[in-house]
Amino acid sequence: MIKLQVIGNLGKDAVVNNVNGRNVINFTVAHTEKYRDAQGNQKDKTTWVDCAYWTDRTAIAPYLKKGTQVYVEGNPDIRTYTTQDGRQGASLTLRIASVQLLGTKGNEGSGSSGMSGGYATAAPSYAPQPSAQVAPAASELTEPLDDLPF
Repeated sequence: MIKLQVIGNLGKDAVVNNVNGRNVINFTVAHTEKYRDAQGNQKDKTTWVDCAYWTDRTAIAPYLKKGTQVYVEGNPDIRTYTTQDGRQGASLTLRIASVQLLGTKGNEGSGSSGMSGGYATAAPSYAPQPSAQVAPAASELTEPLDDLPF
């Protein structure tokens, strides 16, 4: 088994499709690496990864917007093709096993102290949703409040 992990930004908004009765969320992630060439010039190399997230939990799709930083993990699939002008091409597709929202690009001039590196953090998307539990009223408590368990 080959597992691929990618951290990058979405290139466009995610699209939810239905294929043979199953839901799939399609999106692209761009990962950019900075390096110096032989002359010492700084260069950027961007790798685009096409992602297919086959899931019934499509509630995450509205949060997968262009520019959102994500962590995705899954199994890679390299597809080769021939272009109309006869050249060979290849694309990297990732069948997603898990996706986590890392943040969204914030406004540059917002001055918010909650920003880290220009990104507002978001809760992980794969975390189970807490069940709706109601805390007991103060009159229903039978234990002394000053008795701490530690």
